[in-house]
Amino acid sequence: MRKSKEVKIGNIKIGGNNPVAVQSMLNIPANDIKGNVEQARELEQAGCQIIRVAVPAPENVELITELKKAVTIPVVADIHFDYKIALACADAGVDKIRINPGNIGSDDKVKLVADKCKELNIPIRIGVNSGSLEKSILQKYGSPCAEALVESALYHASLLEKFNFNDIVISLKSSSVKTMISAYRLLASKCNYPLHLGVTEAGTREMGIVKSSIGIGSLLADGIGDTIRVSLTDNPIEEIYAGINILKALDLKNDEPYLVSCPTCGRTQIDLISIASEVERRLKQIHKPIKVAVMGCVVNGPGEAREADIGIAGGKGEGLIFKKGKIIKKVSENELIDELFKMIEQI
Repeated sequence: MRKSKEVKIGNIKIGGNNPVAVQSMLNIPANDIKGNVEQARELEQAGCQIIRVAVPAPENVELITELKKAVTIPVVADIHFDYKIALACADAGVDKIRINPGNIGSDDKVKLVADKCKELNIPIRIGVNSGSLEKSILQKYGSPCAEALVESALYHASLLEKFNFNDIVISLKSSSVKTMISAYRLLASKCNYPLHLGVTEAGTREMGIVKSSIGIGSLLADGIGDTIRVSLTDNPIEEIYAGINILKALDLKNDEPYLVSCPTCGRTQIDLISIASEVERRLKQIHKPIKVAVMGCVVNGPGEAREADIGIAGGKGEGLIFKKGKIIKKVSENELIDELFKMIEQI
């Protein structure tokens, strides 16, 4: 287990012994303040713990102020090239700034940003990805390989360290899962900064979740990673659900419901696929640390899922409700889901 430096982002901490945090990014045009505020609230309600927003121009800094009023989770400003926007976002109360020091100009500009962030206790995330490597580094390695990504990240970090700024988070993102995994493993051995994990340009929901689960999940299983984002060409809420599910699958998040269900077989005599999908949907509104099982066989179901806090096992037009493997009652198929959630409410 890698022990990283603890960094405070608004009202949460990452790194150290803190839980892995799930984050996402707003995808509403920056000049649509109302739309961004609405989406930010939806993401917070879905379980997002850190929210990032692009601030492409000085006139968009107002968005930071409005988001801070609207949500309680930390707000991160994503800035490219313009150090003045970084300074303005800091003054507007942003909780973290994502900017690459090497892209904002001379040392005096980097120092202004570092000094301002140090004064206001605002961390900086350095975000390196395979499509934005410095020409000299790309020429040295010939491709955006893991070593190139790590060298770029450490270069940007050194520009901040030069001005005694160490409140740093680093991300190394690639659309190649294997490159991403190798890069983070290499960086983890070379510094103790908290790492933000993600596979960039991962794709639409189906393939994006697969790639992100492999990349992020492999590293978390190694004990590497302090905050994550599942990047999807989809509604950002889907990123939050996917991120939370990755943490659940690795037993890194135990404060929300966890669903297990069987894949069905020829013994199944109930519409288990529809039932499992509906249970999963309704569990998103439940915030209890419980394991729920949806099984297709009344013979093996309760026994196979005996570790579940509560579950259902289907029969022909009916089903059993059980707790910790012990059968509680038999109900008709049409009543099964409602009865299950009545029992969940009592837990």
